[in-house]
Amino acid sequence: MLPDADTLPETLLDLAVPHEDINDLVALRRTLTTDSGAMRLVEECVEELVRDIGEAGVEVPLAERVAEAPAALGRYFAVYVFVAALPYTRSYHRERGITADVSRRTLADLGRNMAFHRRRHGRGGVEVPQWLTHHFRGELYQLGRLQFERARLGQRTARAVALAGQDAAPGEPCLNLHIPDFHGPLSPAACDRSLALAREFFARHFPRERYRVAVCHSWLLDPQLKHHLGPDSNIVRFQDRFRPGRDPGEDPEPEDTEPVRFVFGDPDLPVAGLPRRTAVERAVGDHLRAGGHWYVRHGWFPL
Repeated sequence: MLPDADTLPETLLDLAVPHEDINDLVALRRTLTTDSGAMRLVEECVEELVRDIGEAGVEVPLAERVAEAPAALGRYFAVYVFVAALPYTRSYHRERGITADVSRRTLADLGRNMAFHRRRHGRGGVEVPQWLTHHFRGELYQLGRLQFERARLGQRTARAVALAGQDAAPGEPCLNLHIPDFHGPLSPAACDRSLALAREFFARHFPRERYRVAVCHSWLLDPQLKHHLGPDSNIVRFQDRFRPGRDPGEDPEPEDTEPVRFVFGDPDLPVAGLPRRTAVERAVGDHLRAGGHWYVRHGWFPL
């Protein structure tokens, strides 16, 4: 199920696992494989993860299962689960005709997640193992600058799309856009290329699923950003692609930790001391210091 100690580093490098974590993961492999209970938990996690692989919208409670792992393996346990699930994911990708390059770039989000964990905590680990279930189940793909998740329209977004004159109903397929960290500027050209890749990719590899709408749920769609960033800002131009996905009168709850987490790497940083090195850092921090709040907003556009 798991690669041996000699080949495990190669597998970890394929998943973009940070180099500083590899020796620890190889050393802990023996701790894992000599613990029958821990190995049984890995097997159960993999079975749950790949059951009905490719079926969109299935919630796999991986985070809860990872919490059951022995303390000695705790922060790295999810890595072993994903490594053990890797052959199933790659097999699914091959069956769909998905290229090795797309597969590799998609699953490299494990390493990105671990880099985010180290930036925040100063040590190795997986920041959000639950998020990565979408990648290893064949639901999400990295295509250029953006990630595209096979999803379905919710009630409120479907209503907004229908009110705009589009033929849409709750439960219809849509592509949920995600903006990965550590991947360069969110430029209009990069986004255009990603969307072109996505239109071709899903038509070719998921021909029975008709994706007519792209959606996004992110603090990057908060219109308040336009008050702090210039019209030529990549973020503002990204916002301009979208139409509102919820009723304008809807009163959302503040999500102040979201931009702090993504911009500064730690949602618990004191607002008063947030750096002001870039335009986005100044926008997020100055707005909070002035008593404002940030909100996760919802948008869509036709594909």
